Amino acid sequence: MGIDFKSETPKEQEDESVVKYNTRLGVILFAIYVAIYGSFMGLSAFKPKIMSAPFLAGLNLSVVYGFFLIVVALGLALVYMKLCRKTAKGGK
Repeated sequence: MGIDFKSETPKEQEDESVVKYNTRLGVILFAIYVAIYGSFMGLSAFKPKIMSAPFLAGLNLSVVYGFFLIVVALGLALVYMKLCRKTAKGGK
């Protein structure tokens, strides 16, 4: 009587084409985010006066852009999650 720690749990079957698709999609979405973040960093480093100027509702561009980066990251994560639901058998 007791728990059998020696028995193996079944491995999840992964289709190689689905893994490649998900990986490619993840890299593309990551590249999009890096480009947006890179422009934020470029503006911060080389155009600080633009970033400190009032932009929206009395907030400067750096604050608005920072919140925009957060929203974009969440949005890209949702896009990735939605598009990766594709399975080898043509699932949802």
